[in-house]
Amino acid sequence: MLIFWEQRLVFLATPKAGSTAVESALESLASAAIQRPAALKHADIANFHRHLHPWLEAQAGGPFCTVALMREPVDWLRSWYRFKLRDDHVDPTHRMEGVSFAQFASDYARPGGPAQLEIGQQRDFLTDGTRRVDRIFRYEDFPAFIEFLEDRLGCALEMPRINVPPPVDVHLDADQEARLREAMRADIDLYQSI
Repeated sequence: MLIFWEQRLVFLATPKAGSTAVESALESLASAAIQRPAALKHADIANFHRHLHPWLEAQAGGPFCTVALMREPVDWLRSWYRFKLRDDHVDPTHRMEGVSFAQFASDYARPGGPAQLEIGQQRDFLTDGTRRVDRIFRYEDFPAFIEFLEDRLGCALEMPRINVPPPVDVHLDADQEARLREAMRADIDLYQSI
């Protein structure tokens, strides 16, 4: 999470949607950068409004605009899979050895799958009942996000390409992808509304 005090702007770091690159590029411009632990770095809109926004608003004398990125849902799950494969060497609590992307996607699509895999849903990060992040940009349209930030921050920005997991086979056949998309309907609907 990055807080830009003068601009009354807060960047919420959606997991697996380029947040590490954004934070790396903008940390020096931010009034505050919360990057550890992960629970704080990736504070969702509900926790932001419950805990941090009332304090920020009281201190600043006005509300802050929230901004975040959202990745195309199936591509987002592919990114999680690649991350967990890479992270498997460091954290043996979520063994991925021998798990194909098709199996991972099937596990995600089961009832309770997002929670069991400990990755949740983007919709739950970006929305809270009737509230949602003020400005959500598609990860796939990064230039629009950069243009918004440049306008708000008053400077030109360059984003590094970091924290990129290795390429692996993330193919699904048509039936598998259809089942996954149905299970991800809420995320897909939010993505299409952006």
